[in-house]
Amino acid sequence: MAEQGSGKFHRPPAAAQPAGAALRDGTDPTRPEILAALSLAIDLGLGQPMEHMLRAALMGMRIADLMDVGQLAREHIYYANLLAWIGCHADSFELAGLFGDDISFRANYYLIDAHGLPMFSLMLGHTGGGLGAWQRTARRARFAVTAKAAVTELIRSHCTSAGQLAHRVGLDQAMPEILRHTFERWDGKGLPAGRAGAEIPLPMRIAQLADTAEVFLRTGGVGAAAATIKARRGTQFDPDLADLFCEHAQDLSAGLLELDPWPAALAAAPDHAPLNGEDLDSILAAVGDLADLKSPWTAGHSLAVAALAAAAAGECGLKAADVEVLRRAGWVHDLGRMGVSNAVWDKALPLSSVERERLHMYPYLSERILGRVPGMRRVAVVAGAHRERLDGSGYPNGLAGPDLDAAQRILAAADAYQTYLEPRPHRGEMTQHAAGQYLCGQARAGQLDKDAVNSVLVAAGHRNARRRTPPSKLTGRELEVLRLLCRGMNNKDIADALSIAPKTARNHVEHIYHKIGATNRVSATLYALDHDLWGGFG
Repeated sequence: MAEQGSGKFHRPPAAAQPAGAALRDGTDPTRPEILAALSLAIDLGLGQPMEHMLRAALMGMRIADLMDVGQLAREHIYYANLLAWIGCHADSFELAGLFGDDISFRANYYLIDAHGLPMFSLMLGHTGGGLGAWQRTARRARFAVTAKAAVTELIRSHCTSAGQLAHRVGLDQAMPEILRHTFERWDGKGLPAGRAGAEIPLPMRIAQLADTAEVFLRTGGVGAAAATIKARRGTQFDPDLADLFCEHAQDLSAGLLELDPWPAALAAAPDHAPLNGEDLDSILAAVGDLADLKSPWTAGHSLAVAALAAAAAGECGLKAADVEVLRRAGWVHDLGRMGVSNAVWDKALPLSSVERERLHMYPYLSERILGRVPGMRRVAVVAGAHRERLDGSGYPNGLAGPDLDAAQRILAAADAYQTYLEPRPHRGEMTQHAAGQYLCGQARAGQLDKDAVNSVLVAAGHRNARRRTPPSKLTGRELEVLRLLCRGMNNKDIADALSIAPKTARNHVEHIYHKIGATNRVSATLYALDHDLWGGFG
């Protein structure tokens, strides 16, 4: 059967639960479990409570039950609902640059029929926040002139990165194309391509409706959800789907706010097969890269921490199973970063007490999200403690020496060392020697475990660091430019950093994009990660 379906609708029993096989008994993670955990992190970045997208996925599957669609269409509907916003965190840096707090902007986005004057008013209202009156007025005036081009490029970047990330987490080849339509609208007034009507794949049309309906159902009840969908019928939403929802709103919403959406959504998953070790590692590495893309300052961080922590664990003589846990915890330890605004992560000035409190929550979010997956609970416990310190001065729980095991101590040291090697908005990157000295100082002060620090420094080999030979595709200068580009610098910033003309910097960027097939900072960063170039940035 074609994915678009026959157009026939069927009424399910009231309060029907999602179709699907019973959850498997084993503890090896499945792909839907890992992606469901990822959806919890995505929820936070949307300014929604965790499990928003799980409930939207359940609603989407209930809509699928009303329609004459085949199994492949059901699979696409499931993952489109679960991961429609997978690309949103990759453009958080640019979004925050335009509108300040990226998370609050996304939360407010749900409240409007996002086109024309309502959308322009939303964007203008978020432009220049925190600035003085004259600066805010000037910023808004500039934005009014450049708004369409800036937002089109932002959404094009989102859609491109969403497709790349869908491929990296192992979804079938149709999903990247489906996810590229996240911001398209039934009336053709969406972005980036202005697709209209049935040009938008059915799974995405359902995901768009279910995503919005869940927000208004949760905040205002069935009546509010139905009224919103009706008001946007034929503009944002497929009119036939809107009519279907409004006719069956009670059945489609029945019990959604009362049931536990985690087991219900996983029961509806199209796949219940446990992942083998290689496939699990691949998807966890992709999840870590996604979390790192939240800010250009952290791109490649999790890959480096995972490799360093695993090597340090080997130096300490930990068992193979513990080494595996540390590598996996290294990949995903920063997943909770997605729940903190880039207005905090990318701030060069000292943080306020409220901002610091928000930042201190992210390891807790990592542990809570990962802990939902039965086969990841040990990984979650290790990952959630990477900012704890032996003297109790760390966060989020202020754990002290006896509460931290060897794996947690190693990950804390590996994360700290790698962080010192990377630039941050408020400081430059450290040399390997300086990072090692700083790490040893923390060990002497009783904050980090001395044995863990020693094992990390041995594993890092920072006294005899080897730089990788650049691949022939990019010249040495192009690798330097790529490094700065991935850090979020524009052509002028790159020119200043390398003491070259802005035109020369622009030419280098264009050559890099042409050589690697990239179109923006996010896709260039993903290329660098996929082709193991990050180590060459040493």
